Amino acid sequence: MNLQLPVYLDNNATTPCDPRVVDAMVPYFTQQFGNAASRNHPFGWAAEEAVDYAREQVAQLINADPKEIIFTSGATEGDNLGIKGVFEMYASKGNHIITMNIEHKAVLDTCKHLEKQGAEVTYLDVKPSGLIDLAELEAAIKPTTILIAIMYANNEIGVIQPIREISAIAKKHGVLLFSDAVQAVGKIPVDVKADGIDIMAFTGHKMYGPKGVGALYVRRKNPRVKVTAQMDGGGHERGMRSGTLNVPGIVGFGKACELARLEMDKDAAHTSRLRDKLEQALLKIEEAYVNGDPAHRLPHVSNISFKYVEGEGLLMGFNKNIALSSGSACTSASLEPSYVLKALGLGDDLAHSSLRFGLSRFTTEEQIDYTIEQITNTVLKLREMSPLWEMYKEGIDLNTIEWAHH
Repeated sequence: MNLQLPVYLDNNATTPCDPRVVDAMVPYFTQQFGNAASRNHPFGWAAEEAVDYAREQVAQLINADPKEIIFTSGATEGDNLGIKGVFEMYASKGNHIITMNIEHKAVLDTCKHLEKQGAEVTYLDVKPSGLIDLAELEAAIKPTTILIAIMYANNEIGVIQPIREISAIAKKHGVLLFSDAVQAVGKIPVDVKADGIDIMAFTGHKMYGPKGVGALYVRRKNPRVKVTAQMDGGGHERGMRSGTLNVPGIVGFGKACELARLEMDKDAAHTSRLRDKLEQALLKIEEAYVNGDPAHRLPHVSNISFKYVEGEGLLMGFNKNIALSSGSACTSASLEPSYVLKALGLGDDLAHSSLRFGLSRFTTEEQIDYTIEQITNTVLKLREMSPLWEMYKEGIDLNTIEWAHH
């Protein structure tokens, strides 16, 4: 058994760069190092050509026109540019934005910022499955609604929203649809035309590309969408995003998109098989539960709660040997239980004792076998020390106990 430790199962936070991506990038650091905006010599032309080719690779993955791809520094910038850019550009039409309470912080915090600028934001609740209620969405639309911002798939539970139904509702009411599709693009088929998405943010480092580079898709016709630039200077990227282009990063992002397009089915079959194996084994542990809709979710993600186990202890039990998270990478510095799991109706205890597994095209059978063994042992060991577990096993209903508050 050729098992190298630590095992990495936190691929929703970031993925390793595919070696083929690195190979594509290397020449653009040292030989072809030109600025893509330098139009008057061969170094600039070579850089511009590389960027144009990458733009085609990125566009092809999501069935867009290359002219609809705006390169950014990643999805947080894309979320900001997409949402703030629409809010400013369409201010004369209205100020109402509809989103949901399990969006990534990059969307929620952007909406909070806009509320200070006079936006009215409706935060839809989700059902216990993690899916939004389409009737509630439609009922929330007003004459002043300019944007619906709903993520394609959730970063903690992997639940995929019914984007086509959402876009049909948006179209019917003449409202633009923005989607943060960071976890979905490159993992499942995303087709902006068929899905009816008007603006969409995604990024390289979640699909085996480099960090610090992403894209915003901005629809060019039916309707033609415009966003107000959030960064001024030089008018790069059709005036929507100034700044010297990160040529090596963009080349790597393009290559990662091409590989994702060609290998998506193979990757999905590989990760879902290992994910199902992991889940079936871990659900043999008493009082273990999968969070989120099991049917509508990404192939590589599983979020499991283990009742009567303290989450911090759980992670500390194996975090030297297995890289996992409870919640998203962007909020893991805080000890609050995951707001996504709380939105599904989980209590603090279960939200605190949940683990998110994110598999990748590089995850092996041996790694999954090792993970099953380590987590099973850790949960059983922690429960042996837990008075709550003992009470539960004795048949005491823990909900009826009056705890003394000191």
